[in-house]
Amino acid sequence: MSETGNRLRKQLESPNFDPQNYVKQLSQQSDGDRDLQEHRQKIQNLADETAQNLKKNVYKNYRQFIETAKEISYLESEMYQLSHILTEQKSIMESITQALLSTDKDETSKEMQAAFPKETEEVKQRTLTSLLEKVEGVKNIMDTPGRHLIYNGDLAEFDVDNMSPIQKVHAFLMNDCLLIATWLPNRRGTVKYKYNALYDLESFAVVNVKDNPPMKDMFKILMFPDSRIFQAENSKVKKEWLEILDETKKNKVSKDRHKKEEEVPTSPVRAEVSTNPFDMDDEEDTVDGEESVNLSLEWIQELPEDLDVCIAQRDFEGAVDLLDKLNEYLRDQPVTPKVKELRGKVDERVRQLTEVLVFELSPDRSLRGGPKATRRAVSQLIRLGQSTKACELFLKNRAAAVQTAIRQLRIEGATLLYIHKLCNIFFTSLLETAKEFQMDFAGNTGCYSAFVVWSRSAMRMFVDAFSKQVFDSKESLSTAAECVKVAKEHCQQLTEIGLDLTFTLQSLLVKDIKAALQSYKDIIIEATKHRNSEEMWRRMNLMTPEALAKLKDEMRSCGINFEQYTGDDCWVNLSYTVVAFTKQMMSFLEEGLKLYFPELHMVLLESLREIILVAVQHVDYSLRCEQDPEKKAFVMQNASFLHDTVLPVVERRFEESVGKPAKQLQDLRKSTRPVRINPESTTSVV
Repeated sequence: MSETGNRLRKQLESPNFDPQNYVKQLSQQSDGDRDLQEHRQKIQNLADETAQNLKKNVYKNYRQFIETAKEISYLESEMYQLSHILTEQKSIMESITQALLSTDKDETSKEMQAAFPKETEEVKQRTLTSLLEKVEGVKNIMDTPGRHLIYNGDLAEFDVDNMSPIQKVHAFLMNDCLLIATWLPNRRGTVKYKYNALYDLESFAVVNVKDNPPMKDMFKILMFPDSRIFQAENSKVKKEWLEILDETKKNKVSKDRHKKEEEVPTSPVRAEVSTNPFDMDDEEDTVDGEESVNLSLEWIQELPEDLDVCIAQRDFEGAVDLLDKLNEYLRDQPVTPKVKELRGKVDERVRQLTEVLVFELSPDRSLRGGPKATRRAVSQLIRLGQSTKACELFLKNRAAAVQTAIRQLRIEGATLLYIHKLCNIFFTSLLETAKEFQMDFAGNTGCYSAFVVWSRSAMRMFVDAFSKQVFDSKESLSTAAECVKVAKEHCQQLTEIGLDLTFTLQSLLVKDIKAALQSYKDIIIEATKHRNSEEMWRRMNLMTPEALAKLKDEMRSCGINFEQYTGDDCWVNLSYTVVAFTKQMMSFLEEGLKLYFPELHMVLLESLREIILVAVQHVDYSLRCEQDPEKKAFVMQNASFLHDTVLPVVERRFEESVGKPAKQLQDLRKSTRPVRINPESTTSVV
């Protein structure tokens, strides 16, 4: 760059540069329009040079940009995974803390109830009685002993079908039922409400209704076959209702269960004296069996805590090993109350372990490890007897991985290159998934049907991406044929593991291929009609021997004997229209045979028949209308070329590739037999 250019660059790069002052000074110093044009050209050259340098720097650091982006993506994935692990650890620790706190709270509440039992019950019943005095028609509510009030409040009831407001109600939640009372329009003394309905807590379910403004703060009560929707005053009141209803239902279930367990040993049973001496032996064996279950071993006493530690440390194998050891120890032992208690503690840990393993297989986790990364969680779920769930989660994980891989595949400018990459990614992933599935579920043959169904759905996802790139973008028929050929070749790789999805691939592609064949057929017919409209029936001159040799090679590759229609010079004894039609039709035939499968048999035959019929009809029309004997003889030579040379090659090539004769083409050739000229007249005879 010149010294003037360097000075201009420094001036423009100065931090104190003011464009308005610069333009003002420049206009004052310039002598005329020419100086301004020269200065403008200098600034433009400087801008072009700056842009060129920027482009060079981008190309120079392009690979570094890509590598940095990949590293950032990997780091983001690892941080996301680490965040999930920490969240999982936190939830486990919170659950352990909550369990310990709930145990202390239960003991404290039992002590308080033991200290003040009558006062608490009496206060609750007194409160309920005072409230029910305001409700009309509830005389027998308090006849049930032990019934007391838990919670109450105003609610608005809405219609379930059209979500229109119905009435204002007041709900009374008791320890064993829910009372709904409507507001009285005309109050009488202390009575404010009228009895509407009474539901036992076990007879209905509570469902949260998602907010959809203006309908919000609602929850639904389901009583088969009916349901009712109520709206709370605000979100806080709604949350209280949901939590208290859930807790009250759980307390009632727990209380009923404990009551049944207590009634069994205390029920009065009259002892009978048996005269059978073997009965005494059986009773002694039972007592001895109960006493023989030794649960005082150190590893059994510490088993629940050890399971918690294994789950927190993600030692899934160790946790399942402990469970297998316990099951083996208790296999032939009688079921005693102490064994049931131990089983209850262990089952809670099994549930937590299952939740963690399910989370490990969720699609939200990192999918970079491939199918082998799921083996650990899948194997432990199978050992826990959850093979069906393991199969479902494994296939969902792999479906998400395949979908992510396809979505991340960059669309290249060349369609065939993109299809090569797409097929390589999809079918390699499918093959790896199948091999991993065989390894993980070797002893669970019932899961194989689920894998076959999953394979078909995965193939449908692949075909969607394939068709969008190949058929929706209106690629040429030759490109589409090559892409389908590549997909078929990759699909054949799956047969090495006994999985043949070729039929599924063909059935999913048949609609798009049929549309592509018909579209290309229409293009050929339109091009042929356009050339026919400009037909002069003159011999074709290729101008150079090289062009003639090239045309001969093209015809030879199509299986057509072209030597008899050429001479020593560059002339061809056929019209340009007929030669162009022959090349285009033979190309359509070859590409159509690459796309062929049985469902497309009639589509391909009818397309060929329609294309050939356009050329034959044009030749027949020219023979009937042409009056010049020389031109008529030339037209007849072209007709003979089509009938005796081209059509037999088309029939033979179709039959060799498909294995069936092309009956429609044979009938067409018979119906359009060669035309001969009557030497005594100018008319043609068919």
